[in-house]
Amino acid sequence: MAIEEIVDCPLIEGRRVLLRPLEVEDFGDWRDVRRRNADWLKAWEPRRGFGQPDPVEDRQAFTMRCAARRRERQLGTGWGFGVFVPGDGVVPRERPGSVFAGELNLSNVVLGAFRSAHVGYWMDEVWAGNGYIPEALVAACRFAFEELDLHRLQVSIVPRNSRSRRVVEKLEFRCEGLAERYLEIAGVWEDHLRYAMTAEEWFFRRAELVTGWLEGRLAGA
Repeated sequence: MAIEEIVDCPLIEGRRVLLRPLEVEDFGDWRDVRRRNADWLKAWEPRRGFGQPDPVEDRQAFTMRCAARRRERQLGTGWGFGVFVPGDGVVPRERPGSVFAGELNLSNVVLGAFRSAHVGYWMDEVWAGNGYIPEALVAACRFAFEELDLHRLQVSIVPRNSRSRRVVEKLEFRCEGLAERYLEIAGVWEDHLRYAMTAEEWFFRRAELVTGWLEGRLAGA
């Protein structure tokens, strides 16, 4: 599928989760979740630049953020998604998730001979531990490898962030080692463990991952 065919409304469905681009109308829900999780998230995110408006408290800044994400889709350089989950914990296949619970982004997309992207994600603490982010990541892998025709996805995680590491380790992403002082996080240049999956690995394991996470149920997910 050509990129221009999926720019306007890329919707990615899992068994319980729905991934879709955030729109201006999502501001209230996004703001409420980010406010409630401020302490939970700030230890793992870069500091906001001096004088840069806070999209959590500034609707116009959030609007500009949505516009920037759309522009990235148009250019094919990034794909940002809100993660929506069922409020009651169970959702039939014909009814996608309805409660905003986090984000998953494919960023720094490079095509040509590289065909690679970085993956980042965060989850509302209320919904953590239910297997939603691993499910969303499997759905995003299917999108990246089968619709965008990417060759490699990388997830970089601060070593002490055990919850994020559990996501990729549960899905058996390959750990490529430690990158020292890799990213600035909360004002500090932090080491990161780099995890990756290539298209070859995806297609080798596709049936296992899709059947287990997007079509079936996994014990202990």
